[in-house]
Amino acid sequence: MHHRRHSQPEHDGHRPSRLPLLLILCVAQLMVILDVTAVNVALPDMARELGIGHADLGWTITSYSLVFGSLLLLGGRAADRLGRRRVFLTGLGIFTVASLTSAVAGDATSLFAARAGQGLGAALLSPAALSIITSTFHGRERAHALAAWGAVGGAGAAVGVLLGGALTELVDWRAIFFINLPVGIALAAAATKIVPADTTPPRWRGLDLRGALVATASIAGLVYAASRAEVVGWASVQTVGIGTASLLGLAAFALLELRTAEPLLRVQRLRDRAIGGGFAMMLAASALMFGAFLLSSLYLQEVLGTGALTTGLAFLPFAAAIGAGVHVASHLIDHAGVRMPLAGGFLVTAAGMLLLSGVSSDGSYIADLLPGMLVAGLGLGVILVSVSVALLTGAAHEESGMLSGLNTTGHEIGGSIGIAVLATIATGAGGSAAAGGLAEGIGNAFVVGSLIAAGAAVGAVFVLPSASSFLPKLRLAPRVSVH
Repeated sequence: MHHRRHSQPEHDGHRPSRLPLLLILCVAQLMVILDVTAVNVALPDMARELGIGHADLGWTITSYSLVFGSLLLLGGRAADRLGRRRVFLTGLGIFTVASLTSAVAGDATSLFAARAGQGLGAALLSPAALSIITSTFHGRERAHALAAWGAVGGAGAAVGVLLGGALTELVDWRAIFFINLPVGIALAAAATKIVPADTTPPRWRGLDLRGALVATASIAGLVYAASRAEVVGWASVQTVGIGTASLLGLAAFALLELRTAEPLLRVQRLRDRAIGGGFAMMLAASALMFGAFLLSSLYLQEVLGTGALTTGLAFLPFAAAIGAGVHVASHLIDHAGVRMPLAGGFLVTAAGMLLLSGVSSDGSYIADLLPGMLVAGLGLGVILVSVSVALLTGAAHEESGMLSGLNTTGHEIGGSIGIAVLATIATGAGGSAAAGGLAEGIGNAFVVGSLIAAGAAVGAVFVLPSASSFLPKLRLAPRVSVH
């Protein structure tokens, strides 16, 4: 029987530093998120300077997301077993050093390797930070802390586009990576003072490395197959073969975990409607968010011919709308649980995507993009918080890292698949790379996004727990975890 009350005094003693603690963890997560979207805007400059061919350019993103996404389950469980602060600081250190290596890269290979190093650091840092939040904040406080985390996840991606555009145009693409150096050092110094020290020694035994190997290979295969599908084709032997093998690998992983004494992921927890349903909703939410960012950026840069910095500025209303949605959600969840806010959030996002599907080759930012961005952003803000609260509310102290890893894995896998599917529709329709054909393709992709959102809204009603069964868990979060 595990009780988490033994950990309460440690957190209560840290009450005065809870806000600084949340700030440190959110800034660390912001650094991880910025390095995904900021790099997108700088790709043409990187390609020119390092001589990266068009076919290989995607590896600048894929080498990061592949390692990051596939190691998150292990990173989350490592936080539980080895100590949350230890894993957070280790991840922060690796991420900062790899950022410096990315900044000084002299060729494509060294850049891709350094980006993979950033992915490794992020896979340790991100679930450990979320786990610290989950084990420090309880009840309604936890919902509000997770709202701050959700705001960073959504709005941070939009801010990344602006930062990437500004640094690329005003300084140099290398500044995107150099900026992580002072931030990483300052965060590490602050974290050693403010993040509660780990009270138990690292427990290496029972870390389930066999499960980690199967999960990592399977998730990496899924992310790889999705990210390369646009280039090699969805029906190609590579996509179908690797995709099928990865899904079989995940099934084998689930069977392995059921027979493991201390599993990487307690598969039985997915039967909890808030956790299993929340994970399914996270996949849909991330596919929509990353997809909307990609399609909007494509339209701005390839159809309207907007520069990197102006594209970044154009995303600020999107970020503000996501922030507003986060704010609304943190109040809604207190009274309505997660089922109805999620269903409503997906419906609003579907409406926003439908508005965005009207983009045309002779359109404008104000008429074609902004209204849909604001509506979809509001819906996505509500979704991002509701999903994390659903997944993490019932987390026992000793499994908060595991569920944090699951939460962030859903974010990464969903995002990779969403980008792959919607990019294929956008660039494949219209049969032409010309602005007219591309605008039509982007419009079609937004229609598909709208249908995914509407489907997820219906799904939310069926798979998530009702308010009457969820709210008591939310209010008594510290006591839910007695098994």
